[in-house]
Amino acid sequence: MALDPETFDALIETIRRFVTERLRPLEAQVGEEDELPAALIEEMRQLGLFGLSIPEDYGGLGLSMVEELKIAFEFGRTSPAMRSAFGTNVGIGSQGLVMSGTPEQKEKWLPRIATGEIITSFALTEPDVGSDSAAVKLRAVRDGNVWKLSGTKRYITNADKASLFTVMARTGGAGAHGVSAFLVPADLPGLTIGIPERKMGQQGAHVCDVNFDDVPVPAENMLGAEGDGFKVAMRVLDRGRLHISGVCVGVAERLIADSVAYAVERKQFGKPIAEHQLIQAMIADSKTEALAARAFVLDVAAKKDAGENTTMEAAAVKLFASEMVGRVADRAVQIFGGAGYIADYGIERFYRDVRLFRIYEGTTQIQQLVVARETIRRGG
Repeated sequence: MALDPETFDALIETIRRFVTERLRPLEAQVGEEDELPAALIEEMRQLGLFGLSIPEDYGGLGLSMVEELKIAFEFGRTSPAMRSAFGTNVGIGSQGLVMSGTPEQKEKWLPRIATGEIITSFALTEPDVGSDSAAVKLRAVRDGNVWKLSGTKRYITNADKASLFTVMARTGGAGAHGVSAFLVPADLPGLTIGIPERKMGQQGAHVCDVNFDDVPVPAENMLGAEGDGFKVAMRVLDRGRLHISGVCVGVAERLIADSVAYAVERKQFGKPIAEHQLIQAMIADSKTEALAARAFVLDVAAKKDAGENTTMEAAAVKLFASEMVGRVADRAVQIFGGAGYIADYGIERFYRDVRLFRIYEGTTQIQQLVVARETIRRGG
């Protein structure tokens, strides 16, 4: 563990209170306005949430994967958009730099990422490139001491808030070996951000196009070696899949608690619906799956902390947890009945929110391919 148990327990308790007292009361407002209040973002900075995974040497908390997931569980108990405010700094937006950055790059960027002064974003997806992420088309051409980047990235989380992007661009021929990674400040000439997309769910967490028109990126901003971009991206996504799995567990636990509270109060046929066995069956299935996902994700996190290769396990747990929370959300709507379909209760919002978990950081189908490939490679 990165923190001593007493300090970590105090951190968890502080975050639990923050989620309960500050975030949950604002869920409906954030959902309607599609924006988090600036005061909340500042409170998150003060709590150190932007630096959870940044090494202590650079001003972060340097949490282990297990510790980070326990915090993800807590943030799963409120709207996913709340976590997304700092989520890219903790995960995909910063971890390429943490894993593959030079000492100079880390010293320049990580301290300000840890404080939340810099918001990071991860730019891989393109209009024609999603699951086939080795097919990146955004072009980087060397011109003296700069690389000029041209093309478009799509559905980029926190793009309109970001001041630093990790960008995957094609520097060589076709395929994965032709992709390189770059650290791209948002204020470089030729870089423009599109308007936030209207989405099914997760209002308050914005995704936008990022357009590059001969953006001059200093050569020293290449992340890792030329041609290593795909490897950098996959390492980042392996870790990100674990974090998202933890959020899925937290959301499932929130939905189960809400379902039980409603079922105990709501009466039909002369007694609380919690006493009807078919309602109990839905609660039991949801609880069992959530417990399994929690144990699974903590087990994989412990393996990652021990230095083991967890490519297969991270894909498997993301596959299981994201599908699990979808089923739990569906049952929650069913338990609430008509009320589950009405916006005032918030269940329908979570139902829409969790649908994205099966798509981003690799779709369920991509996770299936990774699990199968790695299982075959390991001989079953």
